[in-house]
Amino acid sequence: MTLRFYPVILSGGSGTRLWPMSRKLLPKQFLALLSRHTLLQETALRVRPIAGCEPPIVVCNDEQRFLAADQLREIGVQAAPMILEPVGRNTAPAIAVAALAARERSPDALLLVLPSDTTITKPEVFRRDAATALELASRGYLATFGIVPSAPETGFGYIERGAPLQGGACKVASFREKPDRASAEGFVASGQFLWNSGMFAFSAAKYLDELSRLRPEMLAAASKAYAKSVRDLDFLRLDREAFAACPSDSIDYAVMEKTADAVVVQSDPGWSDVGTWSALWSISPKDSGGNVAVGDVYLRDSGGCYVRSEKRHVAGIGLKNLIVVETEDALLVAARERSQDVKEAVANLESKARTEHISHTRVHRPWGYYESVDAGERFQVKRIMVQPGAALSLQMHHHRAEHWVVVSGTAKVTRGDDELLLAENESVYIPVGTKHRLENPGKMPLYLVEVQSGGYLGEDDIVRFEDKYRRT
Repeated sequence: MTLRFYPVILSGGSGTRLWPMSRKLLPKQFLALLSRHTLLQETALRVRPIAGCEPPIVVCNDEQRFLAADQLREIGVQAAPMILEPVGRNTAPAIAVAALAARERSPDALLLVLPSDTTITKPEVFRRDAATALELASRGYLATFGIVPSAPETGFGYIERGAPLQGGACKVASFREKPDRASAEGFVASGQFLWNSGMFAFSAAKYLDELSRLRPEMLAAASKAYAKSVRDLDFLRLDREAFAACPSDSIDYAVMEKTADAVVVQSDPGWSDVGTWSALWSISPKDSGGNVAVGDVYLRDSGGCYVRSEKRHVAGIGLKNLIVVETEDALLVAARERSQDVKEAVANLESKARTEHISHTRVHRPWGYYESVDAGERFQVKRIMVQPGAALSLQMHHHRAEHWVVVSGTAKVTRGDDELLLAENESVYIPVGTKHRLENPGKMPLYLVEVQSGGYLGEDDIVRFEDKYRRT
């Protein structure tokens, strides 16, 4: 009999150690780091061929909801539902609300819980082991995936294998925190320890029962937040007050380390948490010198380097074991063995109230995107793309005027009481304090240049009157 299950995709996290590519508004799960697909898309595509797979339940935050929905839509995946966390409360509460949603659909629902920011290079091995984990879940176990360690890593937690079970899995003897170097070497040498992958399989009912027994206050708060949730377009908004009152804890601490029914499936699917540039270098194809070059890159007499160009030509001569990552507004150069310390560069940006760790020059919106081209005293220039059929909100600004020039496509513009249709090379001026809206009525993307002028040009100078995406 085919076991039907719901993938639960957890799309949180910031990935600060992959700066300057990963940023607060575009964290690593939304980046295409290893293929043409983003890590989120790879996660959804990886699980879809498994027999019995239902539409995924995605848990993400409010800021990234349209980005997550658009990326899944690009690969033909419709989440059912996409649950929005008003505040982060770690994995145990996030999985609890996903379990409540799945149980509504089927009292016997099985869950396959997957982080959205990891990669797997041998998907067929993962799918085989996922089928094993789901079979164990159908028998009342809480299964986790233990990755066969390739090195004594200190950045991962470990799982100690216990008594073997029929089918190749084992009971969990213990969970171990991220160890020091000596302990990690001992774990790997013993052959009894596996890396903790953060992937799980269990029934929704079993997880909720264990949470009720072990952390009843957490389940009560999560249940209240789910019961008071509201539908917003294709999203399910958890109640802010109830979810904010929920204790914050990981599934490992809250449930897996305390339950008597934890089992581990040993797996070697080419897993990586892609947590650092060094980790990305280690799993990427390399040239004869051990270099990874992505984008417009020229390397000579170099070895052991990861060099990535997003915008400009990057040339490296005589480089050894370096990380070089170039974006429109930032450049990272680091020794490969110091890639864990990139988070310190992000902390420096935060301390100086800068913005290079928050967003790229291209900022995604539900209607398309804008990217900064130039800025100076009392002016700012942006390039704007509006998707076919999309529209910006009906809005006004207290402090800035705007001048739009259509580069390609057709623009429908509301300006006060007037409606205008603009074609290529035509323009319109929006005075300060005037209600306005920009729409794309065509079938091709609309591109235009926006010149803002005024005493204050911040993005918070927007008063919205109507918005099809229901943003406040």
